[in-house]
Amino acid sequence: MATEELFGEYTGAILKTNFGDITVKFYGAESPKTVNNFLTLAKNGFYDGTKFHRVIPDFMIQGGDPNSKDDDWSNDGMGGPGYKFADEFNDHPLVRGSLAMANAGPDTNGSQFFIVTKDFTPWLDGKHTNFGYVTEGMDAVDKIEKVEVNERDHPTEDVIIESIELIK
Repeated sequence: MATEELFGEYTGAILKTNFGDITVKFYGAESPKTVNNFLTLAKNGFYDGTKFHRVIPDFMIQGGDPNSKDDDWSNDGMGGPGYKFADEFNDHPLVRGSLAMANAGPDTNGSQFFIVTKDFTPWLDGKHTNFGYVTEGMDAVDKIEKVEVNERDHPTEDVIIESIELIK
């Protein structure tokens, strides 16, 4: 799927989850490739039905893996869109409410992302592209953060991204 140039047309998104809505705004000027990737995937329904498959209290909630759409938890966290792209680091620190790309090392961004729930995470700065922030719905993020998880930080109940609505 070719990444479309959608930032400018859209400046934010609403992640509609079974735990409530989470509204985010993007750092499009600082992270254009990352923002356009997220917007393109969202516009094409890539994230619909995916789950927040990794939840670590007082740290972050992670989603965006297409492998999480089924009931097989064994491969959750290993999926993506079929391509990887370079990091786009910026001066925005990763703090509570930050929206950032999950990765498996430098320049391995795909579709997985996380929302920070800890006040400060300076050890992540310069390792994960911060491409936006939560403007509404931290109460939903906090509810998700409190779900019971197994020994692999996987929620024992489904936390589903039902759809993502793009905001102009």
